Amino acid sequence: MSLANGRHYLAIPGPSVMPDRVLQAMHRPAPNIYTGELVELTASLVPDLKAIARTEHNVAMYIANGHGAWEAALVNTLSRGDTVLILGTGRFCLGWGEMAAAMGVDCRIIDFGPRSDIDMARVAEALEADTDHRIKAVLAVQVDTSTSVRNDIRALRETLDAAGHPALLFSDNIACLACDAFHMDDWGVDVMVTGSQKGLMTPPGMGFVFFNDKADRARETAGLVTPYWDWRPRVTPDEYYKYFNGTAPTHHLYGLRTALDMIAEEGLENVWARHATLARAIWAAVEVWGQAGPVRPNIADRAKRSHAVTTITFGPGNGQRLRDWMTANAGVTLGIPLGGVEGADAQKEDFLRIGHMGHVNAHMVLGVLANLQAGMAALQIPHGPTGLEAAVNVIAEG
Repeated sequence: MSLANGRHYLAIPGPSVMPDRVLQAMHRPAPNIYTGELVELTASLVPDLKAIARTEHNVAMYIANGHGAWEAALVNTLSRGDTVLILGTGRFCLGWGEMAAAMGVDCRIIDFGPRSDIDMARVAEALEADTDHRIKAVLAVQVDTSTSVRNDIRALRETLDAAGHPALLFSDNIACLACDAFHMDDWGVDVMVTGSQKGLMTPPGMGFVFFNDKADRARETAGLVTPYWDWRPRVTPDEYYKYFNGTAPTHHLYGLRTALDMIAEEGLENVWARHATLARAIWAAVEVWGQAGPVRPNIADRAKRSHAVTTITFGPGNGQRLRDWMTANAGVTLGIPLGGVEGADAQKEDFLRIGHMGHVNAHMVLGVLANLQAGMAALQIPHGPTGLEAAVNVIAEG
């Protein structure tokens, strides 16, 4: 007998839960892609996307996942032989660097390890050593989905400015846009990339590249740019098809329009606050569980944890055991560990990841936590017994 029968809950860090309103908006016949409603709807997305990114500059939309957005950001600003600085805090910025290297870009890598954020002193040292300004761009992730660390992108811009370095600042916000606070213009970010499938609550398949005028000036000499990835026609299309260099992702656009409406109705600051409270509830449970067992959040400092995803170690092999138990017995799927979490004292089988991004609320998060606590009891994983109570208290306090 299993208690998993019923509506399954996908609590992974993307694709996130799709709101019923988004799914209903997509459930329609194919629209006219030449004139009328879809053309007007697509144009309406642009100012709302900019509002979520807190920018007055540009956004280019692509039929692509986050890796496609990575590639678009690189090819519009760089040439073969250019140098970039890769700031690794888990799997994803390193992966962005691997993509750049495959294009012939010289990648200087600082790897801060699987449980640390960016050390600004080490970045400053690398920038100051680059006296001839060979580094054309500095690449970072605001949130690394593998480790759940949240980097201080504003401090990174301040570090660049203090060094008097002209490099472009790139921020990967695929995991965290509309979950963790982000202010593209105020923080001095030149290029930001994200995808549709996490905080934007739309199925995977759309990527977005936000860029300012400084980044667009780099486009003038970018030797890697190709017709499909060129961001300029997409930003100011004189014909509708140029938004996507071909057929539009029609049903994704209807879904995205509804998701943006939902964010606007709640208010972006309220969305951020909701994510922060739900994250604190998860952290409270994990910290209490760890008082009498091997359970630990991957990122020790609360101020450096994402509000969109939490990576947790449950001790040797226990992450895998718990994920399997949750699927079979509770009807909950949790995130697998990704490269970047292992260290000298841990293996990937120790970890799991809870996604708490986008369309999530208190009962969803508390349900995951209650079943995790039940799973630890069933599997005899030592843990503090009042973790769920600690999470409930966070929710009660609001």
